[in-house]
Amino acid sequence: MGREGRHEGLTPFATIGPMTDSHGGVTISTHVAEAAGPGPAPVTTIRVLLFSDDSATRDAVRLGVGRRPARDVEVSSWLECATPAAVVAEVEGGGFDVLILDGESSPIGGLGLAKQLKNEIFDCPPILVLTGRPQDAWLAAWSQADLAVPHPLDPIALARAVADLGRRTNPAA
Repeated sequence: MGREGRHEGLTPFATIGPMTDSHGGVTISTHVAEAAGPGPAPVTTIRVLLFSDDSATRDAVRLGVGRRPARDVEVSSWLECATPAAVVAEVEGGGFDVLILDGESSPIGGLGLAKQLKNEIFDCPPILVLTGRPQDAWLAAWSQADLAVPHPLDPIALARAVADLGRRTNPAA
């Protein structure tokens, strides 16, 4: 136990153990192959603008996405906006890699705001819209959003979508 070695035809492995199972305390060892490759993949850092008139939704999105939505994508900063005017002003100023817009905001929702930004802002960053339900995917398509995640918000789907859009923004990184 606790030794390192080589196995014919495999990459180096390390023994992790001892561990006991729940069927009588038998000691087992688990071998984990090391990842082969030249080193860690480069990390893409992104700046995210998050729009919702509901602070609970903004909190749920930030917690769901986290600081590292994928191994190769890291959120360096969040800017939260509660009004459409603030979103337009910030996006016109530039500097964002991903926009997340809540389609359930009122009086102006993220779907209409997404369409406005895509039509009025040259080189608009990718947009993720949060829809009220899965059947609203057609509205997301109408809004020209790049991706949509329905309520109730699934943290895995949110993280996956933000990571995908972040990779699109910085494909060389």
